[in-house]
Amino acid sequence: IAIAISDGMSGSEAGKEASRACIIGFLADYFSTPDSWTVKNSAQKILSATNSWLHSNGYSQHQSPKGLVATLSILILKSNTAHLFHIGDSRIYRMRENNFEQMTRDHRVQTPDGNSYLNRAMGIEPHLECDYRTFPLQVGDAFLLTTDGVHDFLSDKVLKSHMAGGVEDIQHRCESLVEAAAANLSDDNLTCQIVHIDSLPPADDSELKRENANRPFPPPLEPGMVLDGYRVESEIHASKRTQIYVAMDTQNNQRVILKTPSVNCEDDPVYREQFLHEEWAGKRIDCAQVLAVLENDRPKKWIYYVTEYINGYTLRDWISANPRPEISAVVNIIDQITKGLRAFHRMEMLHQDLKPENIMIDENNQVKIIDFGSVKIAGIAEIKSDEDANPILGTLNYTAPEYLFGQKGNARSDLYSLAVITYEMLNGQLPYGRDMPEHVTRNKLSKLRYIPSMELNPMVPVWVDGAIKQSVAINPDRRHMDIFEFLHDLKNPNPIFLNSPKPPLLQRNPLIFWQSLCGLLVLSNLLLLYLLKAG
Repeated sequence: IAIAISDGMSGSEAGKEASRACIIGFLADYFSTPDSWTVKNSAQKILSATNSWLHSNGYSQHQSPKGLVATLSILILKSNTAHLFHIGDSRIYRMRENNFEQMTRDHRVQTPDGNSYLNRAMGIEPHLECDYRTFPLQVGDAFLLTTDGVHDFLSDKVLKSHMAGGVEDIQHRCESLVEAAAANLSDDNLTCQIVHIDSLPPADDSELKRENANRPFPPPLEPGMVLDGYRVESEIHASKRTQIYVAMDTQNNQRVILKTPSVNCEDDPVYREQFLHEEWAGKRIDCAQVLAVLENDRPKKWIYYVTEYINGYTLRDWISANPRPEISAVVNIIDQITKGLRAFHRMEMLHQDLKPENIMIDENNQVKIIDFGSVKIAGIAEIKSDEDANPILGTLNYTAPEYLFGQKGNARSDLYSLAVITYEMLNGQLPYGRDMPEHVTRNKLSKLRYIPSMELNPMVPVWVDGAIKQSVAINPDRRHMDIFEFLHDLKNPNPIFLNSPKPPLLQRNPLIFWQSLCGLLVLSNLLLLYLLKAG
């Protein structure tokens, strides 16, 4: 639920148009943003775009930064949390158990002569600085949104007195507030809004969970069995958690993949929700480099989902078949993986389990990321408490080290996994030469040594190895900023890596070092023998 109030600045030449643009634009655009985004990301993108439009048009139409300027205060209710965005001097108050509290602060500056002016508002500056806060909701909370034409002419005591009452007389109470401000000689915009919280959804509840609450897990399927019109042809994967089948859609004779949850986990609510999120996430990503989750055009009796069928092989198979690949072939595959990974990040999702087994190459050499089992969806994660957060389901040697410390990941965590895969494709082993310690400590990680590619594959350019080394850094702050910066450095020699000092020969190629040392020792011994005989 989104509630907003805006007021054109009194000195603005088109304040009414500005405030209307703020309200209509925000309420229309907010519900058009991907539901995988967080409230904060969705709102801030819209507010930034609206602010830029107001500022640029204010100059072009009125030749003044005050041409299109308005205040804006927004209250967004999602699950059991309130998200507040505020710029200007409109206000949002909260009434909770007889405690009346102003939740916003006025962006207004007092001058020595007793006057005041807005120092922050929509459209004043090209770059927006907006207050943001969150707080938990309670049943019985009530909110009052007002413009300065109301709250500047009424005391908090009067405002609070109008908050008492039931839902049925909200309109009357709002009208009374406006009339009271007018009676106190208010000469400004008189706008107010009252919001009551009458009920809240169960904690961490979602439409997805409610929709599938009564659906059972399918039993193990055999070839020839039909599930909601999908005839099973063969089982291609089975684990303690899932089964994957090749099936034929009997309605259109299209070969598809069925993924079903294991009946062993039917009593695990965390697992059930995670499996449901796989389909939810997959349906929201439209990218040629990501496995397509198909829309279900028939009633579902069971919990499962359907994806496109890929005739191909995994990247693990490719690595085994190409022990010394062309650099260009590796970069081409990483380029495609990057596009797929970017599709996740654009939707505010983290993959969290990128590894060669979760990447396929089809018969047309098109690369696809195929697994959604560990995907973190920011828009869903924000309604969960930290205690209810799902454990990381990634794979040890490809999972970013910060996850192993229980820290939250970001796009750089997926980048770490991508860089490890790149290293393995080029060199046939992991960048630190051995498995990541399972019971990780800072001390254990500090002892890990990155093995330069030249020790394993001299054909790898030093700048390619430099790019990989940066993005597999144990400290995420030392990695590339994003996956496309990493990809750029794979394709284009970065002078930073070209000019970096070479490690000693013992570190770069121990074999050549010891062979050379032995050769020198043999020569010195022969020379010594010659000198002894000559003497």
